[in-house]
Amino acid sequence: QVQVVESGGGSVQAGGSLRLSCAASRRFFSNSAVAWFRQAPGKEREFVTTITRRDGKTIYADSVKGRFTISRDIGRYTVYLEMNNLKPEDTAVYYCATSDEFTTARASYNSWGQGTQVTVSS
Repeated sequence: QVQVVESGGGSVQAGGSLRLSCAASRRFFSNSAVAWFRQAPGKEREFVTTITRRDGKTIYADSVKGRFTISRDIGRYTVYLEMNNLKPEDTAVYYCATSDEFTTARASYNSWGQGTQVTVSS
């Protein structure tokens, strides 16, 4: 029933690192792209990064370029988000989702996970 499960969130000091995992079934990873979004209290859910299933092409939000890295392991049906040099403004619930197209548009993504909390303190 649950197609996407995020893990790896936690609390870290500014400048620290975390690695999030998005584990799913074979069916889940049949989609064209997998993305990470995040949502802070009182804010809209925003795009973070996405990766294509076939070629590993990526797109990053300007706010995380140079700090976050998305990758995937097809054999393990898992997508990772390595988050380095974390800032307090990165604090949010991070969600994994799939899409039939390579896009940053939230409305294009399906099979959302339940999210994992990331808290960055100064």
